[in-house]
Amino acid sequence: MLYIDNHAELDIPVIVRFAAFTRGLSLILQAVLNAAISDHAADAFSPPRSEEPKLLDSSNEMLLGGLSHWDAEHFLFIAERGYLYEHNFAFFPLFPLILHSVAATLLWPLSAFLTVRGRLLLAVALVNSGLFVLSAVALYGLSRVVLGDRKLALVSGLIYCLTPANVFMLAGYSETLFAALTFGGLWLLERGYTFRACLLLALSTATRANGLVNAGFLLYQLLQKSLDQVRVQSKGFLSQRRWCLYTMAALKFLLRSALYISVVALPFCLFQFYGYYTFCKPSVSQDQISSVLLKLAQEKGYRVPNTAAPVPSWCMKSIPVLYSYIQDVYWDVGFLRYFQLKQIPNFLLALPIATLSVMALYIYVKANPHFCKYLGLGESGLKGKDGKPPTDFHSTKVFVYIAHCSVLLIFGTFCMHVQVLTRFLAASSPVVYWVSAHFLLSSEPSLRENKSFDHGQRLDTLKQGFVGCFLMCMNNPVTQLLMHWRTRSLSTRCILGYFISYWLIGLALHCNFLPWT
Repeated sequence: MLYIDNHAELDIPVIVRFAAFTRGLSLILQAVLNAAISDHAADAFSPPRSEEPKLLDSSNEMLLGGLSHWDAEHFLFIAERGYLYEHNFAFFPLFPLILHSVAATLLWPLSAFLTVRGRLLLAVALVNSGLFVLSAVALYGLSRVVLGDRKLALVSGLIYCLTPANVFMLAGYSETLFAALTFGGLWLLERGYTFRACLLLALSTATRANGLVNAGFLLYQLLQKSLDQVRVQSKGFLSQRRWCLYTMAALKFLLRSALYISVVALPFCLFQFYGYYTFCKPSVSQDQISSVLLKLAQEKGYRVPNTAAPVPSWCMKSIPVLYSYIQDVYWDVGFLRYFQLKQIPNFLLALPIATLSVMALYIYVKANPHFCKYLGLGESGLKGKDGKPPTDFHSTKVFVYIAHCSVLLIFGTFCMHVQVLTRFLAASSPVVYWVSAHFLLSSEPSLRENKSFDHGQRLDTLKQGFVGCFLMCMNNPVTQLLMHWRTRSLSTRCILGYFISYWLIGLALHCNFLPWT
């Protein structure tokens, strides 16, 4: 059981209510903005519909159609028809599998009124809304364990509900599922449930390719524990005995590391294996593919599995990895390829989250220079200031998360389409929310007052019903800052302004096929 402390009974309901409120508000706003703004004629993946519309499809499309744009169309297509086109393999299988399962089971009673696509679209809204609430709770739990500061953890969880990647957490993208699995897995890992954490992190790899990087958390914790055990056990032994202990510890580390890496990487490997047999050893011919979908493939140049066609070039490589081939050929992803003058606007879009990540690195290294020098593995790094381990954002446990965030930042800046950096980091790294909450608490002394976090006291003026529920959802430290905007510090207004503006503008642009992050 992931019990934290008595304060969790007060804080988690606040986070759940606020997360549910922001999801509901986002769904309403995307419907309004989608209806008010004409869709841009984008050159995006748009497969033909497989069924004639049923009674509720037009209403469903009007209310939730904004959730199906851009890459969401790929996930919906895969959930409905499977992996038909080669470039579909850029999108990992767990999220479309969940959508397909929900549409085929929980939403099956609606099959008389909604087509398969209509039920999948409804599944997107339900699944991502539920997963977002779970991811917010998981982030809070992880923050409580790592930061050791209830106030910082609560503000981190609340500001996550206003994530700048909001529209991607709402639409038919896998970011919300990935965030829930990653934060949940890391929470389990910090609590000592290593095997369960390993399974959740493996599922994150089945959701997005960057889940492979999460294996680093398992390896780092294992290395820390191994070194600590050797230090304790080797005291008082002769040098020969010490070398024996070091050798045994190294062997155990290597064996367990191989196991952890294998478990986390297994979904990725199986998916690539499936892609290899689909296109390199195809078992179907073009005659077995729908003529409508085959026509789309011919018009757009999409490759489909075909026993009569030549084997794709990537099949001939010593390690045939379809994912890297798709990123290279279809999306033009590679080192420094995006460094062009015409991409300056996209770099500017990614600048705020990149700045937050760099500032997090600077603040942490400045506060713990000696600890960072030895990568948190040196014996001197085991002690904090005044002989006590530091807490809050300066906690020694934060180091590995700072390193993880920095790796993602460097890779995303130099090797990816830089505009995706916002959702890439927002769904993968808790550091973005920790450093934002750190700035808010540092610049707003009122947040440090205990009464601001005492949610056990209910306002007597609250009544039952919609108004009371709305006020309870709005009664938290972050919304208090927003409601007193003019009196807040410049730092607070910059951070909240960034989160709110990206939260809102993303809904308006993305849901109307306009370019966004």
